[in-house]
Parts: sequence; structure tokens; C-alpha cells
Amino acid sequence: MNIKSLLLGSAAALVAVSGARAADAVTVAEPEPAEYVKICDVYGAGYFYIPGTETCLRIGGYVRYDIGVGDSGVIDGSNNAPDHRDGDPHDTYWKRARFTLKTWTGQETELGTLKTYTETRFNFGNGPHDSFGSTATDAPWRASSSSSLNFAWIQLGGLRVGKDESAFDTFIGYAGNVMNDTIVPYGGFDTNVVQYYFDAGNGFSAVVSLEEGYGAYSIDSYVPHVVGGVKWTQGWGAITGVVAYDSNYESVSGKARLDVNVNDALSLFAMVGYGSTNHLEDTTNNIFTAGRGMYKQWGGSWAVWGGGTYKFNEKTSFNIQASYDDWKDIGLAANVAYTVVPGLTVTAEVDWQRVGQGAIDHDSIWFGATKKNSVGGILRFQRDF
Repeated sequence: MNIKSLLLGSAAALVAVSGARAADAVTVAEPEPAEYVKICDVYGAGYFYIPGTETCLRIGGYVRYDIGVGDSGVIDGSNNAPDHRDGDPHDTYWKRARFTLKTWTGQETELGTLKTYTETRFNFGNGPHDSFGSTATDAPWRASSSSSLNFAWIQLGGLRVGKDESAFDTFIGYAGNVMNDTIVPYGGFDTNVVQYYFDAGNGFSAVVSLEEGYGAYSIDSYVPHVVGGVKWTQGWGAITGVVAYDSNYESVSGKARLDVNVNDALSLFAMVGYGSTNHLEDTTNNIFTAGRGMYKQWGGSWAVWGGGTYKFNEKTSFNIQASYDDWKDIGLAANVAYTVVPGLTVTAEVDWQRVGQGAIDHDSIWFGATKKNSVGGILRFQRDF
């Protein structure tokens, strides 16, 4: 055997082995699934662990589109926008789009649960501008462009600090499930707070809140506004009471509320408020007529609110609220809310306001109404996520 024959034989052997291996199927291992987001179900649905931490985070919010007509109560719509030709008020639709971003966090510590909550709103509308060219945002329903930080608080155990709405409203509850629930106002909202919540675990809870107020209602000394409340909650409903001290006027206001769950479909509420009217008055600017402060913003000494919700089925509900105060101001709001698909709700509401003789006698402009009787309507599209 010569060298040439040896080389040819070796090459043939290599080709045979390579061909045999090529005929075998090549198996590639599947990659291991990676868990990039770990679900946190301690605080409810939607939370997940921030990678590398023990903090649970939830992100949510909504996109909303409102179409309004008329002018009822605090619905300060396009009737107040100047006509582009002659500057006179004109009648047309008012519209507003809003994007709201919310965040929640939770973490267990040796001192209790550490929580935060934030809510930021961005609005765009066709509302009027003031003389300095900035968009007017003084009326809650004015269809203007604006942004606001509505909530930004930290809570450890029962202690909460930061930007919130007044416990005079949040602890006792808002005035029903209607959109325009402040035709007869029931208290101021925005404020920085230092609060403590107590929950006995048997249905009894309480709160003490030191508050700064906002705008013209901000404290004018080192003495804060103070709110205290107690609540008893059972399966049939709840009984709640809150008392507020306005440090600017050195006055006390209070509200009491009864909530009743009649059955799975029907829930009702009734709320009464009382406050002294011997506050100072700003007769020059006509802002604090009858002494409205941070808390007693209704006309006269007392006011009542009542209403409820009836669920026709899982998708459709009817909401109504009626209100009345010492000045004989009357408010009525009713709507039908329909869930088109999960996360998308369309609501149609009608509102009516009657400005009472007391408001006229005091030359009050607080309600934003220029008519004794006024009617308005809202059609809302809202996508929650």
C-alpha cells in the first residue's frame, strides 16, 4: 500500500462518517422561560414587584372625553366663552379631553405597610383664557387646558402625609355617583395633609387630619385646619360623622351621613351639613359672602344631600342626587352609566340648578350661575385601565 492509496482510503472514511452524522436530526434546546415580572397579589389585582425590590407597584388611570351643553350649577361651559366676533357670550357645546395617570405602591415593613398613591391629570379643552393669556381653570368644569397633581401621598401604617383631598370629604364620602355632585357644594378638596387613620378591625374607624387648604382657603397662620371623623361600617351600610375647624375664621362645621345597602342592586345615602355663618365677609370682592371657608361652602347654616344607585344589571346603572341648603338653593343630577365592554363606560347625565333667594339676597356669585334656573347635560366616554 502506497501513500496515495492510504490518503484516498482515509478521505473516503471521513466522508462516510460525516454523511452518517449529517443524516442524524439536530436538536436545539428550548430556552428557559424568563420571569421578567413577578405578580404581587398582596394588595389586590394589578400589582407586580419592581425588579430587585420588595416593593409592589400598580399603574393605572383613564382616558376621558366629555361633551357638555347648557349651563347648570358649577358646569361653567362654553356659555362663558366670548364670541370670536363681538366678545359676547355664546351658546355651543363645550368639550374636554383628559388623561389621568395613577400609581400605587405597597411594601411590608416592621412598622406596618408602606404605601404611596399619585394621580396626575392632563386636560385639553376649548375654554376661555384670562387677560394674561393663561388658560382659566378656576371652575372645575370649565373646558380648559390644564394639568394638576391631584394626589401624591405617603402612608406608613396609619400615618399619611402629602397632597390629598380633605378628610372632610374623603372620609365621609362624596355626594353620590353623579358627575356634577357639587351643585350645592359640600366642602373644599385640595390640600396638603398630615393625617392618622385608625381601624379597630370590627367596623369602627377614625381619622384626624391637619390640613393646609388651598388658594383663598389656605391657612394664614401656623395654626392648621383640623378635621376629625368616626365611622361604623357593617354589611348593611355605614354611619359616618366628620367635624372640621377652619383656623382662618375660627369656626366649626360638621357633616353626618347614613349609607344603606338595600340589596345587591340598590344603595342609598343621606348626608346633612351644618356650620356657623358668622364668618368675615369680603364685600369688596364678593368672594366670602356668607362666610364660606374651607369647609362650610353651602349657603346659610345647613344643607342636605341624598341619592342612590340602582344597578339594572352588570352593565347598566342609574345614579341620582338631590341637594338643598339654607339659602333655598336646589340641585338635581341624574345619569345612566353603561359599560360597553370591560373598561369602557359611557355616561349620560342631566343637571338642574335653582339659585335660591338667599343667594340672591347676599349677591353671591359663588355658584357660577347667572340664571335663577339653569339646566345642563354631559355625555362622557371613559376608558379605564
